[in-house]
Amino acid sequence: MSVQDFVDAVVTFVRANEDWAAPIAFAVAFVESFCFLSIVWPGTAILIGVSALLAQSGVGLGVLWPSIIAASIGGSLGYAMSYWIGLYYKDEIHKLWPFNRHPDLVRRGEEFFAKWGALGVFFGHFFGPVRAVIPVVAGMYAMPQWQFQLVNVLSAVIWAAGIIAPTYFGLSFLLH
Repeated sequence: MSVQDFVDAVVTFVRANEDWAAPIAFAVAFVESFCFLSIVWPGTAILIGVSALLAQSGVGLGVLWPSIIAASIGGSLGYAMSYWIGLYYKDEIHKLWPFNRHPDLVRRGEEFFAKWGALGVFFGHFFGPVRAVIPVVAGMYAMPQWQFQLVNVLSAVIWAAGIIAPTYFGLSFLLH
């Protein structure tokens, strides 16, 4: 099954089951933000597709806002778990998949984190190439939990709303 086939399958499921939009948004955002899975997961494409379907079907804000909130929570939780993995494994992270196969991921993440610190965690939600490793590196470097979670939650909310809302409102405007 290709990535496009998978995206189409999820979007088709949501089209047939709109009540599942928020739980699907949560799961998609969680996997998109989790360190190991975000490398191969087409989460942004799925969220855009789900948002477009919601707009096309004419559902109201009662479905949209729970989907944004669910995606925010999922993205934040995926990032938090990645942070805790980095905190727990520290220097051993290089031995775990996929980092053992792509050691440059950790190196680039360390460089990015060294340069940007907490802002790097914030921006990590928005940039696919660093999304997979920034929370792990923040944990490896024992970034204070309160500081990590503050920027994590704030950026997850902005990220989720920034992916879902523009597609929904833009397409709603064009269709209605």
